[in-house]
Amino acid sequence: MPVNVKSFSDMTRKDVFTVKGSYCGKIVDMGLDLERFRIKSIVIDAIRGSHLASIVGDKKGVIIPFTMVHSVGDVVIIKHIQPTTMESGDEEAPSE
Repeated sequence: MPVNVKSFSDMTRKDVFTVKGSYCGKIVDMGLDLERFRIKSIVIDAIRGSHLASIVGDKKGVIIPFTMVHSVGDVVIIKHIQPTTMESGDEEAPSE
């Protein structure tokens, strides 16, 4: 497998989109595995109005595992994130 080497400054401040084209925010940091010389995760600043902000709010530092990264180029493409919703299980709780 070929090794792709990118500098840290090349990765930070890149725009992040899902595979479905939804904008998520910008990379502000990365988690590194120094023993294997690999990126473990990316940290995204969920910008107001973005797809990721609609899921987690306007949070700074949303950690996305690098296994979810689909590709890195001029922008970073990650797998699409679905919001988890509480199904009707809470509504059907027995009342006493």
